[in-house]
Amino acid sequence: MTEPAPRIDYENLPAPIEGFLVTMFITVRKTARSRDFYSRVLGGTVVIEENPCMVKLANSWIIMNPGGPPTPDKPGISVVDYEPGNTTSIFLNLRVADIRACYEEWKAKGAEFVTPPIDRGAEIRCYLRDPDGYLIEVGQSTGLLHGRLAAKRPEDLPG
Repeated sequence: MTEPAPRIDYENLPAPIEGFLVTMFITVRKTARSRDFYSRVLGGTVVIEENPCMVKLANSWIIMNPGGPPTPDKPGISVVDYEPGNTTSIFLNLRVADIRACYEEWKAKGAEFVTPPIDRGAEIRCYLRDPDGYLIEVGQSTGLLHGRLAAKRPEDLPG
């Protein structure tokens, strides 16, 4: 007996007719848990459920799959689970129109934020972690829209 083909939302596949677009691949421990987070909590659209999972998030896509051994197109390179901790070298950056509304909505849906939104002069921002510990910055441009750069010291913050 053959398994049914995975459901694919062809309308939302990241398949440019010309040029390119950017997607982000993350290694996840539990695909269903991550799919739920990016679709239910952050409001994305599931394009492919698994192998790999793909979620359209606003005007971008997050591709998720468990790690694995080298393949012919990446010989000698294994894809391994992210080890969350107090350092990071890459993170997802989401720009929003209303950070306070996103913070309240996503927190109510179970998102775990590092801090509430903080006004940094050029922007208001905060960070949360996904189920695998990946860091996600959520920011709203404010002062930057009026030529103000980010404050470097707390005493430089407005108010």
